[in-house]
Amino acid sequence: MTYVSKSNQDFASTTNVSSAAPVKFSLYRSLGKRTFDILFLLLVIPMVLPVILILAGLVKLDGGPAFYAQRRVGRNGKVFQFYKLRSMHINADELLVKLCRENPEIAEEWQTYQKLRHDPRVTKIGHFIRKTSLDELPQLLNIFKGDMSFVGPRPFLPAQQVMYEAAKGEAYFRLRPGLTGVWQVSGRGESSFVARVRYDNLYDRKLSLLADLALILRTVTVVLKSTGH
Repeated sequence: MTYVSKSNQDFASTTNVSSAAPVKFSLYRSLGKRTFDILFLLLVIPMVLPVILILAGLVKLDGGPAFYAQRRVGRNGKVFQFYKLRSMHINADELLVKLCRENPEIAEEWQTYQKLRHDPRVTKIGHFIRKTSLDELPQLLNIFKGDMSFVGPRPFLPAQQVMYEAAKGEAYFRLRPGLTGVWQVSGRGESSFVARVRYDNLYDRKLSLLADLALILRTVTVVLKSTGH
């Protein structure tokens, strides 16, 4: 879900919103946000579930499982199982180690962004579902379980927690990770992993129902433009 404007690029490079600053109490933060997630989930699931099932069938055509589960860090540092439609070959982790070992440029790109722009591990159907961000749809189950929210910081891997904390990131741990969010629609693929701290801090300070609705609308625009990767 990538959409990078000039203002967002400036933000990623210059904004320094303190995650240590106190966060004001709000009814939406404490109760309304979870209520919104449940109500919105009930609204969209009848439309989205058939899409997930069709895509799962297409993913299985390459001989592997349709879904992919991975451990991610959530609110208060809790680790949970994170679900996606599988977009990579089944030996993707081993391939990444091999690629980084054999190509220093790939190793540097992964270290900086924690993703590869031209990732050879992605399958043919995987390119489509990643570009349209449809691979993220199974995270509706994570939202139902309460591990995630529709809007919030992007969940990271346990191995990435050291990098996040080294960048003085704290806001992330106060929030449920999101299916979409500021980084997902603003800097994904264009900003460093460390820059995510700034996006998370910004979202934490600006959290409100109107902000979440605006980010959901931006997400729809990004998906329709198929600018995710």
